[in-house]
Amino acid sequence: MQEFSVQSLVDLGKRYWLPVYKPRDLVLDHGKGARVWDTESRDYIDFGAGIAVNALGHQDADLLAALTEQAGKLWHTSNVFYSEPPLHLAQELVQASGFAERVFLCNSGAEANEAAIKLVRKWAASQGRSPEQRVIVTFRGSFHGRTLATVTATAQPKYQEGYEPLPGGFRYLDFNDVAALEHAFAKSEVAAVMLEPVQGEGGVLPAAPGFLKRVRELCDSHGALLVLDEIQCGMGRTGTLFAHVQDDVTPDIVTLAKALGCGFPIGAMLAGPKVAQVMQFGAHGTTFGGNPMAAAVARVALRKLSSSALLGNVQRQSEKLRDALAALGTELGVFSEVRGRGLMLGAVLAESYRGKAGEILDHAAAHGLLVLQAGPDVLRFVPPLNISDKELDDGLARLRAALTAFVGR
Repeated sequence: MQEFSVQSLVDLGKRYWLPVYKPRDLVLDHGKGARVWDTESRDYIDFGAGIAVNALGHQDADLLAALTEQAGKLWHTSNVFYSEPPLHLAQELVQASGFAERVFLCNSGAEANEAAIKLVRKWAASQGRSPEQRVIVTFRGSFHGRTLATVTATAQPKYQEGYEPLPGGFRYLDFNDVAALEHAFAKSEVAAVMLEPVQGEGGVLPAAPGFLKRVRELCDSHGALLVLDEIQCGMGRTGTLFAHVQDDVTPDIVTLAKALGCGFPIGAMLAGPKVAQVMQFGAHGTTFGGNPMAAAVARVALRKLSSSALLGNVQRQSEKLRDALAALGTELGVFSEVRGRGLMLGAVLAESYRGKAGEILDHAAAHGLLVLQAGPDVLRFVPPLNISDKELDDGLARLRAALTAFVGR
């Protein structure tokens, strides 16, 4: 088999990929657990998990067995026919959710949120509401996807610039601002509120205590739906299978993706009783959604991510990681705050280092650590949820070395 240099592979990306990404100049080759190796056999501790996707790390034996077994049976059928894995997955998601009655399976988080937006509009129309009364409220700092509707729902201008005219029917408010939300409802145009219980791209910012309960109360009193985007914060990431249970609310719609397939592309929209029957035959669809291979993997992922042992590890390692980040912040003066829930933590850069998150990521990679940013001012830590003590300790040692080099550069 022909071997290629790192530079030759990087050059292929720069030559043939649409230039919408800026990957670091390394080529990852294989992984095991929370550790990955590049094509030059250098190892890295993975604190990014493919942007919170690889929740069970790399090469999990049970996921691999499910994938290979299904690969030997049936790859794709479309939804013109039934196959077993997506049927059982839908049942298991409904049972695990405690609120949903129906599931729409798709391929990504953006598709799940697109389906949720369409379901809100379809429901509002079924209630006799005019187009002007089908407004969806979202929050500044949110991230809901890259399709035209979901990027409009994403209340961050940097993702929208150049794609105007954007679809109408969205209104943006400041996250955790109860007064602004109450004022928005006063106009009787709101059909739904859509939010992330913990904003990811917006800086790993959790909903304030009591905020989601107030959103639920306002939705109920004004006849609106509550849509929760748990694409990044769901599936055990915050220490419970669904993040919203920590806020003691019952949603009408929940969207999932990322960790649901633990690396195999899949998304899901869960629909509660108010909306479960709104979309009938032909109202929505997808060619690949509910793919039997993706569903077979997701069934195993859901079972493992629901386990008390896994969720206990999230809580234990979260405390360890949070304490270590706070200690590094004190020692090196590089962080002003550590926030988030579970193994979805954000380290906010101190004032003198604002805007430097990208540079720190370069230093981290050079020291054998893969980590993410959430904007220019926040380092984002979303390691595998089953990360071991040894892997976490190794990663923290590499982070300390990287930060020391950065501060003393």
